[in-house]
Amino acid sequence: MHTITSDNGREFAGHEEISKQLDVDFYFAHPYASWERGTNENTNGLIRQYFPKKRDFTTITQQEMDTAMERLNNRPRKRLGYQTPNQVFFKSGVALHI
Repeated sequence: MHTITSDNGREFAGHEEISKQLDVDFYFAHPYASWERGTNENTNGLIRQYFPKKRDFTTITQQEMDTAMERLNNRPRKRLGYQTPNQVFFKSGVALHI
């Protein structure tokens, strides 16, 4: 991983520490510019295969979430050279200490 591009949400308030721990550059997309986060938007579409847009997320069970997560993390991605996210992650040897 070389960079992280985020929206302006609060979940990345500690982006400086994440950037430092991972030794990557951290960028923020412009508001309402989803094309600046293409991989993120693609992933949102993959998630919607399991949880359609009209689904109330408060009704999702832990088992449903775990199943979707397992399938998505083991699905080959063109962006990753047809490796799975799990393959790439576990090859990287990254450990966050936040």
